[in-house]
Amino acid sequence: MTITYLKKSPKTSSTDDTKTREIVENILKDIEQSKEEGCKEYSKKLDKYEGDVVVTKEKIEEIKKNLDQKTKDDIQFSHERVRKFAEAQLKNYGQDFEVELSDGLFAGQKLIPVNTAGCYVPAGRYAHIASAVMSVTTAKVAGVKNIIVASSPKPGVGVHPTIVYTADLCGADLILNLGGVQGIAAMTNGLFGNAPADILVGPGNQFVAEAKRMLFGKVGIDLFAGPTEIAVIADDKADPELVAVDLVGQAEHGYNSPAWLYTTSKTLAEYVIKRVPELIADLPDLPKENAGAAWRDYGEVILCDTDEEMATISDEYAPEHLEVQTQNLEWFHKRLKNYGSLFIGEETTVAYGDKCSGTNHILPTKGAGRYTGGLFVGKFIKTLSFQRMSKESTKTVGAACGRISRYEGMEAHARTADARLRKYGFSN
Repeated sequence: MTITYLKKSPKTSSTDDTKTREIVENILKDIEQSKEEGCKEYSKKLDKYEGDVVVTKEKIEEIKKNLDQKTKDDIQFSHERVRKFAEAQLKNYGQDFEVELSDGLFAGQKLIPVNTAGCYVPAGRYAHIASAVMSVTTAKVAGVKNIIVASSPKPGVGVHPTIVYTADLCGADLILNLGGVQGIAAMTNGLFGNAPADILVGPGNQFVAEAKRMLFGKVGIDLFAGPTEIAVIADDKADPELVAVDLVGQAEHGYNSPAWLYTTSKTLAEYVIKRVPELIADLPDLPKENAGAAWRDYGEVILCDTDEEMATISDEYAPEHLEVQTQNLEWFHKRLKNYGSLFIGEETTVAYGDKCSGTNHILPTKGAGRYTGGLFVGKFIKTLSFQRMSKESTKTVGAACGRISRYEGMEAHARTADARLRKYGFSN
């Protein structure tokens, strides 16, 4: 394979992991002991917020009344598409069934939603309205009965009003003015009057992601949602300006958001390397700061010889968001295996998926696309098996179980089979 790094990143998405892990571990241990008071103290210390933790029904109604109609219309547009896509996923996901495996031996499955979902909605650098749509809507469609939202509050304000409106519209039962690790801990431990979460979902910064990772096992998690990533596969037929704009569009999320270009066109590669810093320089201060650091430290431009080489390097990276802007779209659609979500052709873009086009934007990062997809209704649903038998089927099943158990040296197992064989008048 012949590839050339025209721009190589000096850092990886795991560069700060050790320091992050230590900070998160200490906060989780503290809140496990100090509970609600600990959450309030961390909220005061980290977010400079000292108001009510639970968003009241009165506050929600006030926001619904005062929020401008155009904003509400746009949020409802996003909600409708995400809901429709989630409903289609549920319809095609699976169903309860029972099958007779042999005479008198029946086995099957039941799909049962978890009882309580904790949905984290980031609101530190930006108010991620769409994250509330993606997580709460999907949980609601899956049939989750109790949905909790936690989001970072602003001093004297609380959770961003549009996030409150969105979470309520999509079906949240409780909204907490708590961000960061303390928000994750509150949902996990059932603080502030909510039931303990069975699963935690939603994107967040490295501290939120690490908290979810540490708590996995005590609760379920959707996936490891670290800093957002974008990769673009482009050939000489791609529009260089669109490629550059799309890379910057994701880099603005944060200082550690990787942006990768895989291309067979040196001309396009050189254009992008020149153009991206110009686009970043034209942004407002916060996006400019984030995108500038992200492109400097995590941006890469990789020149390949063939389409197959682009597909191979892309599958190795397993990017969270993957755009394909080539003349051979169908081939790439069939060939690519590892990604969080795929955007086929220049007409679509990661920004659409992030906000309102319908597919979920809570997706695997740090190479997790090699073994998992993104958030969907199935993440909230347990696929549980069951079996039932006739007495007559014991003759064959019980005898086989007893023999296999003895092959393994598990005599007590064998005797449970023997007991039924005797009871129902069969010999082993």
